Amino acid sequence: MTATNPGSVLREVARIYTRAQRVVAECSSTTNTQCHLLTELGRSGPLPLSELGARVSLEKSWVSRAVEAIAARGLVTKEPNPVDARSWLVTLTAEGERKVHELNTTLDAHAAQLLGCLSGRDRAAVEKSLQLLLKALRQDQAAPCLTLPRSPKDAKPCC
Repeated sequence: MTATNPGSVLREVARIYTRAQRVVAECSSTTNTQCHLLTELGRSGPLPLSELGARVSLEKSWVSRAVEAIAARGLVTKEPNPVDARSWLVTLTAEGERKVHELNTTLDAHAAQLLGCLSGRDRAAVEKSLQLLLKALRQDQAAPCLTLPRSPKDAKPCC
């Protein structure tokens, strides 16, 4: 593929990198959905079940089943939300935090190996560009709930 359009290049980089990270991670005997939920909880902290689903762009039924499965394995707890009795609050357990840390360590090593193939100058340029892109994404009105950590006390849906 020869992509000269920045949008095409960004989509192709995101697509290939995401696939590579999934292969490297193998998410320690969890499904991709469960892995995605664990990493989102590791990034944001406890979340209401509905907001967790919104953040990972999955339907409530998928999220609910996946949360039940990882709760049965002792990776998360699901308790009534103290702010909104009509919802559940999902929280990583100590074992869940350990699994997320292990996963992040694996993924960070993969990223370091990938960037290690670049010259020092190119690596610095890519790292700076990634920081600029991250800043732009965090300011993007289209997806604020996907990038900004929220307080577990804030029961309003993000999207």
